[in-house]
Amino acid sequence: MKKVLMTGVAASALFATAGMASADIVIATAGPMTGQYASFGAQMQAGAEMAVADINAAGGVLGEQLVLEVGDDACDARQAVSVANQLVGEGAVFVAGHFCSGSSIPASAVYDEEGVIQISPASTNPAFTDERPGPGIFRTCGRDDQQGEIAGQFLMENFPDAKVAFIHDNTAYGKGLADQTMAFYEQAGGEPALYQAYTAGEQDYTALVTRLKNEGINVLYVGGYHTEAGLMKRQMADQGMDTVLVSGDALVTDEYWSITGDAGEGTLMTFSPDPRLNEEAAPVVAKFEEAGINPEGYTLYTYAAIQAWAAAVEEAGSTDFDGVVEALNAGTFQTVLGELDFDDKGDVTLPGYVMYEWTGGEYGYYEEAAAQ
Repeated sequence: MKKVLMTGVAASALFATAGMASADIVIATAGPMTGQYASFGAQMQAGAEMAVADINAAGGVLGEQLVLEVGDDACDARQAVSVANQLVGEGAVFVAGHFCSGSSIPASAVYDEEGVIQISPASTNPAFTDERPGPGIFRTCGRDDQQGEIAGQFLMENFPDAKVAFIHDNTAYGKGLADQTMAFYEQAGGEPALYQAYTAGEQDYTALVTRLKNEGINVLYVGGYHTEAGLMKRQMADQGMDTVLVSGDALVTDEYWSITGDAGEGTLMTFSPDPRLNEEAAPVVAKFEEAGINPEGYTLYTYAAIQAWAAAVEEAGSTDFDGVVEALNAGTFQTVLGELDFDDKGDVTLPGYVMYEWTGGEYGYYEEAAAQ
């Protein structure tokens, strides 16, 4: 049986005593702090800053204060490796990151070689943990094969007679998600009407949208990010199409609606059960809201990654790599995501994915939206 370990404020308060602080412990978060996916970097930074502030206010970790470094990889693989090396050079013993799977996977090799714990709050490609270079690689989010199963079966059950197209942006995340979803769609008896890649970062998808219109596509599954998906949805509406857009967890940002406007109505996506609704998260959510921050998307996943690491350090009695890895593997952690632990691959054991729908500028559970 795994030992249940307290996290965050409670754990820090228990282990901290007056006058113990003699040094700082450097940790980091890394993700797209600039570029077209910067809204997700902002989520991660907000979650990390709040977690560090809360832990430090309660006495720190092992009586020492945490110092947070923020790395910007812009969701670029080469930049991610450079950032990883930079964070190692700054003495970071733990990194809550990265966001894009295409960044987390190459960066993980650096962290493993240098004995740095990595817990990604957002990288969902199965290869991140299936092929991890060493035992210090974990994630607090789910996997693409998990959300692909939910999405693929949902498409078949809810759109059995529709022409469904699958497109992707050729990234580790986007292509992996589209491929997983299409595979489960086909297993359920579906026949894809179209499968192709698109170029990320463009502003005009008229040619793609025209093809979708000419081929009578009723449902478009997008393996990619909110910026491109939002432009596609808006441009489909401009051409008078009522095609339903379905995607994954990269649409859990208010920025999606900022791009689509009312054209985003009815967009569907997979994401984990909303952590903002967890009883354990209520005090932290209130603090975010008081600060004018909506802790959406991966904000609380980043907070929880730091909570779990901090509790594992307390259990290990030091920031030593081997001891912390052992504690992460053996422990069960009380976090803002609820009670979680990690399996032998480093994947988190939490409830799976559910469907969400964008309605009226907000996203909520699909079942609830459909009942209104």
